[in-house]
Amino acid sequence: MAFIDGADRKVLRWVSLGCIAACAAPGAFAATTPGFDVGSANVAVADPAVPRPPGKACVVQLFEGFTFTDFSNHPYTYAPPTGCGRSWSKVVLEADFSVTAGRQFDRTASLWLGGANLYFGTTQEPSSSVAPSWHVERDVTDFASLFGNPQTGQAVLGNVVNDTYTGVISGSARLVFYPANVLAPRVDAPDAVFPLSDGTVGGPVTLNTGADALTRTFTLPTNIERAYLDVFAQGQGGDEFWYSCVPDEVATTAQSCGGGSYREVQVAIDGQPAGVAPVYPWIFTGGIDPYMWRPTPGVQTLNFVPYRVDITPFAAQLNDGKPHALSINVTGANGYFAVTGNLFVYLDRDRKVLSGALTANTLKGQPATASVDNTLTDESGTVGGAVATRASRSFRTSGYVDTSHGRVATDVAQTVAFRNTQTFTIDATQYQQAIDQVSTVDSTTKTRQGPLGWTVTTEAHYDFPLVATFKYAFDAGGNIVSAPSAVTQGFSRQFSKRVGSLLVYRSNVDNGIDTADTLAFTGGAVTGHSGQHSRQVYRFKDNLGSCYSREISTDSGVLAAVADANGCAGQRNRLLWFTHPDGSSDTSRTEDPGIF
Repeated sequence: MAFIDGADRKVLRWVSLGCIAACAAPGAFAATTPGFDVGSANVAVADPAVPRPPGKACVVQLFEGFTFTDFSNHPYTYAPPTGCGRSWSKVVLEADFSVTAGRQFDRTASLWLGGANLYFGTTQEPSSSVAPSWHVERDVTDFASLFGNPQTGQAVLGNVVNDTYTGVISGSARLVFYPANVLAPRVDAPDAVFPLSDGTVGGPVTLNTGADALTRTFTLPTNIERAYLDVFAQGQGGDEFWYSCVPDEVATTAQSCGGGSYREVQVAIDGQPAGVAPVYPWIFTGGIDPYMWRPTPGVQTLNFVPYRVDITPFAAQLNDGKPHALSINVTGANGYFAVTGNLFVYLDRDRKVLSGALTANTLKGQPATASVDNTLTDESGTVGGAVATRASRSFRTSGYVDTSHGRVATDVAQTVAFRNTQTFTIDATQYQQAIDQVSTVDSTTKTRQGPLGWTVTTEAHYDFPLVATFKYAFDAGGNIVSAPSAVTQGFSRQFSKRVGSLLVYRSNVDNGIDTADTLAFTGGAVTGHSGQHSRQVYRFKDNLGSCYSREISTDSGVLAAVADANGCAGQRNRLLWFTHPDGSSDTSRTEDPGIF
């Protein structure tokens, strides 16, 4: 949320209209899941549903009809499904949310079971005439070991309902189990999950500074073959718009938040660096200009995708039977990030104790630092120039374990890079900021089993681009009169897997949105908007013939069009079983759990 002070003309650029009465949008609000209603003002996204295997499913309701009107947690209990056995080809989390028409901020929502995070996202803001509803899904097959026993869980969705903030949020959630069968074999899911949460039945942990860490100590099984840590890091408070911040020494000149724009997640084991994760620039539905996100929110806004850190090279260290501290911190955190993680491990079921060694870790001793090139000038109150922030480093972690089926060696090589350039134009008539940012990861993992075994090589490239422009026009009295904004946001991933020199799998995922709107102000208050339009495109394609392509566009706050590529959108469900990108032989899930 932001306030604009016409007296000193300092502009805090983030305007949340969830609490402004004039937030009206025309049109009906019939649910757009699973279909679409052109002309509707209800939530509409191009993202695909989770593909389902054949066979009859069993449903376990986690909760139904919860209402969220305060900051109390909402507990629930879980019991394994009946009639579906304990051998599943896929497990899908489905959740439905809605908020009544009126004033309300976007709110963070998370679902937990046995302390583990099943879902993390935010909510859609309502308007005075539109009560939005939306549906989210996640492939949660990796939690199969958790689902085999009764558990307690809770929904965490803090909300304020009073005379000013009137929107009441409601929700329901369930787990859908698909029994293994001839066409959909039993999943090779992780053998155990260890939550990195707040230490209760589940909740994120607040990290206010870069020195703060979420740390949990586990005594793990002694036969771990592979280990992965899924990480969520959500900017909140002063870090909600971290990508717009500049170094403290120029914050006053740029009339912007301080602390700089560089953010990166660090993962450590017993204080030793073990991996990194980029921070995705999620924009919530009240961010910048809420009209831009009606009815289509930003990329992943309602359903965050975790970043998976491969810590398999450290398996031998984790197998020694001693307690080990796993920690997550966010470089540059400046009040604050909400953070959680799930540690997944695969075990050697034919040997109780595995020996091995960590053979390389060049990440150790590499500081997470960025360089800043500042050309910002202030000449008699006219500010111009740019602040450019860059960071890049390459590292390698390697290790092996001696298993019941021979020595398994894993080598992870990554290059992570970050670039953020902010250009400013500030004078008596305008405040303009342009942000051009991208985080990238290039990762190559090589796994070799036995002296004569094939080397399995997986390669992945990630791009998290964000381009945003904000311009505030002032009248002769220094009062803001209009604020045009535009955002381009994306998520892309290219993945390939080779056995020796033979390519066995390749896929591409692209999810992007372009959106714009102009706010109108009178007397320092928002009195309307114009020119809202957006376009989201989601595409998936692989070398096995599976594809998905959907484009949706909005205009003036309603869904304007939906377009699927000829012969493509329906094919995503045709091929459900792929080899898992981490090198395992998972035959019952999508190519990348969490993306679909």
